[in-house]
Amino acid sequence: MNEHTTTDRTSRAASVQKVITPGGIEAWLVEDYAVPLIAFDFAFKGGNSQDPDGKPGTATMLAGLLDEGAGPLDSDAFHRALDEKAIEIAFSADRDSFSGRMQSLSRNIDRAFELLRLAVTDARIDADPLERVRAQLNAGLRREINDPDSMAGKKWREIAYPGHVYGRPTRGTLETLPNLTREDLVAMRSTILARDSLKIAVVGAIDAVRLAKHIDDVFGALPAKGNLITIPDVTMQGVGTRHVIDLDVPQATIRFGRPGIARHDPDFVPAFVVNHILGGGVFTARLFNEVREKRGLAYSVYSQLQTNDHSNMLIGATSTKNERAAESLTVIQEQIANLGADGPTEDELDKAKKYLTGSYALRFDTSTKIASQLVHLQMEGFDVDYLDQRNSHIQNVTLDEAKRVAARLFGDGQLLVTVVGKPEGLI
Repeated sequence: MNEHTTTDRTSRAASVQKVITPGGIEAWLVEDYAVPLIAFDFAFKGGNSQDPDGKPGTATMLAGLLDEGAGPLDSDAFHRALDEKAIEIAFSADRDSFSGRMQSLSRNIDRAFELLRLAVTDARIDADPLERVRAQLNAGLRREINDPDSMAGKKWREIAYPGHVYGRPTRGTLETLPNLTREDLVAMRSTILARDSLKIAVVGAIDAVRLAKHIDDVFGALPAKGNLITIPDVTMQGVGTRHVIDLDVPQATIRFGRPGIARHDPDFVPAFVVNHILGGGVFTARLFNEVREKRGLAYSVYSQLQTNDHSNMLIGATSTKNERAAESLTVIQEQIANLGADGPTEDELDKAKKYLTGSYALRFDTSTKIASQLVHLQMEGFDVDYLDQRNSHIQNVTLDEAKRVAARLFGDGQLLVTVVGKPEGLI
């Protein structure tokens, strides 16, 4: 489908309507008739963190089955119904949320919402699709058994979050997936899919009155409140340790990280800026210059802040020749420690703020991106006005503030590191 491309506006918040349905469900709507389609995104709190003990992958498998037949339509009939009207419906699970999206041409909206209602409230979870989705997940896990990046990430999580749900694999394991039953999936559905945590964003050719009716039709029959397991807050562990998984490959794949800063911490925005200076994936980033440009140690290296509901991390990764793994890690750790000790320069801060504010518009250049951003904003606990405030928050970061927060975020540069390969001289 073609999507409407938007331009940067003086006020993004002004274009967002808050729609309250007769049933009391709130949605954010950007009404736009330039192209006759709608993008409908929604999310519930929960996700993989709600997987039962001993059954990781439950939420992921459920996400793979909600569009595999619902109500009177088996899997084949459901997909034929989608194809006939060029409707797209999909679901996904991550650590802290369970999400869905629907796209449709405006002339097919009634049928699209009817199919979405069936998927959300009356998914069949039949035996044949269940086994097919299980087989797909198993095939993916088998491919990852000797995939260095997957191995490094899995090991890093296990050490960072021992005994916590954040340390578990989101898509299960070859040992646990065979044990997941239809009853497990039905229980997960009743745990997560509830109106109290539902967030919705809609962009496109639909008015508030019509949208409100469809939202109540789709979600109104869901339980008013979910039955989520309480997840404890946790700080990542293992900082200052290195762990090698021996694999006979020519390159060493490296994951590194340390505790981060929470999304609603007053220091988050300065931390976001100083991480961009460290390893934000642009040519001006220190890690890019020191690791790739000056020394040719790796093609790619990055760092990023990752915020979850119950923990926060600064994480990064690179891949390099086994004989240069130790040197690469030394350079990375030195750059993190130096930025923590001295902070960024005025020039680095100015360039980072200009890039981060200037590139923000790219998150809103299609209807699907806008809908996704609006749901993400709601899930993070922000109101509509943050759309206009975000760039000002970044522009207001001072050099003194950046230096103070760099010291807090990067500290002495110590990291939790996992490496897959045959790195020389690393430990």
